[in-house]
Amino acid sequence: MEKLLFKIRYIFLFALISLVGCTKDFEKINTDPDALSNVPPQNMLTNVLRYAGEQFGGDVDGYGTFAGYIVKIQYLDKLDGLTPSNNGYGNRWYASYYNITQLNDLLGKTAEKEGAYKNIRAIARIWQNYMWSYLLDGWGDIPYSEAFKGLPADGDILRPKYDKQEDIFPAVLADLKKIADEMAAGTGSDIVGDFDIIYNGDMKKWQKFCNSLRLRMAMRISAVAPSLAKSTIEEIAGNKSKYPVLESSEENCYLYYPGTLPYMEPWYKSGINGGRIDNWGMFDIFVNYMTSVDDPRIASIADTTNVGTYVGFPNGPAAGGPKVLRSVSWIGGDYIHNAAGFTPFYKSCETYYILAEAALMGYNVGMSAETAYNTAVMISMKDNGISEDKVKKYLANAGKFDNTKERIWWDMWVALFKENYEAWALYRRTGIPSTNYPSLNSKWGNNHTDQPWRLPYPNNEYLYNKVNTEAAAKGVVDHVWGKRLWWAKDNGKK
Repeated sequence: MEKLLFKIRYIFLFALISLVGCTKDFEKINTDPDALSNVPPQNMLTNVLRYAGEQFGGDVDGYGTFAGYIVKIQYLDKLDGLTPSNNGYGNRWYASYYNITQLNDLLGKTAEKEGAYKNIRAIARIWQNYMWSYLLDGWGDIPYSEAFKGLPADGDILRPKYDKQEDIFPAVLADLKKIADEMAAGTGSDIVGDFDIIYNGDMKKWQKFCNSLRLRMAMRISAVAPSLAKSTIEEIAGNKSKYPVLESSEENCYLYYPGTLPYMEPWYKSGINGGRIDNWGMFDIFVNYMTSVDDPRIASIADTTNVGTYVGFPNGPAAGGPKVLRSVSWIGGDYIHNAAGFTPFYKSCETYYILAEAALMGYNVGMSAETAYNTAVMISMKDNGISEDKVKKYLANAGKFDNTKERIWWDMWVALFKENYEAWALYRRTGIPSTNYPSLNSKWGNNHTDQPWRLPYPNNEYLYNKVNTEAAAKGVVDHVWGKRLWWAKDNGKK
């Protein structure tokens, strides 16, 4: 894979040099039929997947803190980076639109020979919708229907409107269903192979990821669009032969890395290779919860302190960091000490937590809530290398299903560790962990008592699409509070 990524990196560099060097005429650059035409679609796919891993897998103390997992223990968080910027969270916005643009180009290049590129086109379309889901979960209202229409032939729309998230969710779900139906009818004969650095061209797993993403998005909107959520989840659960889902650790949607520079797992690259591991500690609410229920996953998720115990640290205390850094538990070795580790996009256990919650809501999912919950827990435990006897002990005691959504949510919170962005969405949708809190030394003082509700729109959006961006941001206070996302729960905090 390292050799493949190396080739792709320089193919894109060569293409960019060729594009810039061929002419100084801007109009010609934008209409040159040869621009990037020599980049094979397979290489374009690899580039997008690699870029997604690098951009979305490197977050530790941003979404990791929002979700209630990780805190800074040296340069403490003050929530002073949540402003309109083209860096930081702005990079995630641009990365999402960049990936969608690249995949649009891939689809355009292969449009005349759809049959010959059926599989790679399916992967591209699924990943585009994953990117849309990412944008929706971070910003809510976003450019969608008028996005990518800047060229004269496409409409000459340079300042696209922001569509309502309640309109985009159904559209994305509809497109995913269309893809799912097409894949159910049969996949293609084109071999994607190791250009697909997630599933190595295994189209059955991509089919399962497509339907699992449908489950995730449907449950996300279950409180605000109950009919669509119910029909989507029941359709999938009621016909798993047509709509298979991810259901084992071996099927997790993970991007693994070669393990050598520059292609190291992002947490390892920053924390171990970059020497920043001692800047992060486990959030006190996370350690306190796991120890209170004797959750065996703590051994995989967190390291013990210098005295062999598990101890968390408060989020941004005014008194400063710990006097002895190793008096706080750091991120566990299974998640940060492997240069060839992974970035998770979807853990298979999530499928069964969703089905468990759906069963409690009265949806017909073909199994009881308890069966689905127990299955989810067992998959998560396997992800973390926990022995069967410890799993049984946990499920017989504090982890035992009690027929409540809260039991599902608390366990799902633990299971989603490292999939921090999704865990932050879980918190905003359910209010779990209910113990979550923002920096104790926040620059906003007591104006806000909750973690951020959304991400700030990038500064360039305010500069170049001012009217539409300001309209979308109406009601937002201090960039990330004031107006919750459409599907988010009002937990009483501000």
